[in-house]
Amino acid sequence: MSQLDFQLDQVLRTAIKHSASDVHLRVGKPPTLRVNGDFMELKTVTLTDELMVKAMRQISPDTAQIDVADKEKYGADFAIAVDGVRFRVSLFREQGGLGLVLRRLPSKILTPEQVGFPRRVLDLARRPRGLFLVTGPTGSGKTTSQASVVDYLLREAGGVHIITIEEPTEYRFAHRPGSIITQREVPTNVPSFKEGLRQALRQDPDVIVVGEMRDLETTRTAISAAETGHVVFGTLHTVSAAKTIDRLVEQFPGEERSQVRSQVSTSLLGVLCQQLLPRADGNGMVAAFEFMECTPAIGNLIRTEKTEQIESVIKTSGKSLGMQLLDDHLVELARSGVIDHDKALERANNPDKMRTLIRSTGG
Repeated sequence: MSQLDFQLDQVLRTAIKHSASDVHLRVGKPPTLRVNGDFMELKTVTLTDELMVKAMRQISPDTAQIDVADKEKYGADFAIAVDGVRFRVSLFREQGGLGLVLRRLPSKILTPEQVGFPRRVLDLARRPRGLFLVTGPTGSGKTTSQASVVDYLLREAGGVHIITIEEPTEYRFAHRPGSIITQREVPTNVPSFKEGLRQALRQDPDVIVVGEMRDLETTRTAISAAETGHVVFGTLHTVSAAKTIDRLVEQFPGEERSQVRSQVSTSLLGVLCQQLLPRADGNGMVAAFEFMECTPAIGNLIRTEKTEQIESVIKTSGKSLGMQLLDDHLVELARSGVIDHDKALERANNPDKMRTLIRSTGG
């Protein structure tokens, strides 16, 4: 492939063929795929500034494109489709010029059973009100888990109006008999998450899905909505239930935190933390989960600033409700041979303790 005939859609078709999760484009490197967690460089051209601009123009809507002379615009997020396969696109400036990362989205919305999260998550999603947080690092499958719950509610709950606010819209849902789905994209349909959430409260929602709780006012409005008769799903980039609570509260000024802890202790439904790891047999990826339901005991720990004790409660008394720690699930996956022990240790919240657990159980 020469510089003259470089076409990004050809690269994306190669990514689809190899079941790549991501495509990276950077000046000075060939197009690079992430396949089962590892990078694979394509034997095509080394990307130049000119080719990166060409790639941007091939796929970006006019409103998303970055003019090299415009120093005020730093990036854009949007979604595209190639041969029926959708990709979430992150376009950005970097030291070497423009950069592009395209994440492949599943062609089908996975069922809860296929995703593998605890069944109790669905019970909590059908409550009449409350806040449910799905957390994990970038690329851990948070949106996939949320989409699975949304599709389940549309199919099974009946009489629900679900509003999603995302940047960009990643999954397309269909209305179901007796249910309505409204999907709004930032900034195409609404200027911000904050404004989308504010407007949603006037649109007769039962469930609101906020793609990212990235600022104080969005978080404040989400908590208020959860207290006043709506189920709100939101995401944070945290790796454990206890750290999720701390991160949520720490967004607020010091003088407000006591009140916020009290609000969260009564409005929180649960927290699902997840990590995505390559399978040991090289056949795709598997998710590991930490799940916490906000029981009265855990609510009391949140209210009294004792979140460091949440891990102990999950481990000792949460199993009857399907609660589990991430590290325990990683141990289970490693013991059964689904993932490599080294990968489990890399993702563990407490690798030293996990190493002992694996050895004590014959891993």
